Amino acid sequence: MKLPNDHQTIEAESFLAEKGALKGQVALRPAKGQKFPTTLLLEGNKALLQDYPVGTRFKLQVSLAQRPSGEDYLFTSWQWDARVLSQPGDEVR
Repeated sequence: MKLPNDHQTIEAESFLAEKGALKGQVALRPAKGQKFPTTLLLEGNKALLQDYPVGTRFKLQVSLAQRPSGEDYLFTSWQWDARVLSQPGDEVR
């Protein structure tokens, strides 16, 4: 798969989905105050969901993508930079 070259950096967070097809699963969304709405989900780098607790905030490179159905989503590749900003229980300074 050829990676998009129009990616940009945003802050994102993992969360437990409460409705829809992902109900009860951990997912990624843009953090509040970012360019993209929090309703737009991120896909692509499964390690971010498997290796970190729910509520972890990341700085990620993403690219806006579209499914064949026309639905928008954000793609982030395991090959792109990803940095942990905070995890649940971190001290706020």
